[in-house]
Amino acid sequence: MAARLLLRALPRALPTARRALTPARALSAGGVPSDEEQATGLERKTLEAMKKGQDPYNILKPKGNSGTKEDPHIVPSVNRKRLVGCICEEDNSAVIWFWLHEGESQRCPSCGAHYKLAHYDVPH
Repeated sequence: MAARLLLRALPRALPTARRALTPARALSAGGVPSDEEQATGLERKTLEAMKKGQDPYNILKPKGNSGTKEDPHIVPSVNRKRLVGCICEEDNSAVIWFWLHEGESQRCPSCGAHYKLAHYDVPH
């Protein structure tokens, strides 16, 4: 008897159950939000600065300098010194590490390329 009642009630309950299971169409009007629209905090500040052409946290690759005494490689730092790794030859797998201090440009002890520390402030 209970099975017969369930079979009679099932066709009437299916349309309402299907409507309850379908997701709300909240995103259909505006679509999926982009990264810029849903970013918050530090990520939002970084994206806004990148739109203005700034690179606040040195995310992009720095411009290449020749590495001579007159045109040294610029190494940004928030401190007075920074550890620098130089791959002297293109095919070399060894990295030559040395400390770079604020002031005059310094040479790599192995290949002689010049590096200079440039102080910058963190934007936040």
